[in-house]
Amino acid sequence: MPKLSHYDRTGRAKMVDVSAKAASRRTASASAFVAMKPAVLQALPRNPKGDALEVARLAGIMAAKRTPDLIPMCHPLPLAHVDVTLRLCKNGVAITSQVTTTAATGVEMEALTAACIAALTVYDMCKALDKGIEIRDIALQSKTGGKSGDYLRSRKKK
Repeated sequence: MPKLSHYDRTGRAKMVDVSAKAASRRTASASAFVAMKPAVLQALPRNPKGDALEVARLAGIMAAKRTPDLIPMCHPLPLAHVDVTLRLCKNGVAITSQVTTTAATGVEMEALTAACIAALTVYDMCKALDKGIEIRDIALQSKTGGKSGDYLRSRKKK
């Protein structure tokens, strides 16, 4: 089992020193799902707050860029690209984020933050219709680059 890198020998939280690592291209993608009743889905185009999916997409992009302000040990990174997509499904909204950088550390947290904040924004835009909306299945889907290599989440068989 690898040791956790965000703790020193005494157990205190620390920011990992990445200054000796070479910058390289790194990507990550994450996903989330906002489960809602069919009536809420049908009301999305008439939302008086505006286009919930477009507002959520922009919120996700903005959140990726602010990740080190939200998560204490994250390094500020020069993000080369952030993309957030939202897709209406039978039972809710599927969200996917993709983030790219050329840096000394990866962008997994930025991708996860983008997906989470986009999901929270969908909730915020629709909560007047149903407080029981659920945010589910937040997960890192893939990452490339870095010392630990590539990662691809395995698909669960149903």
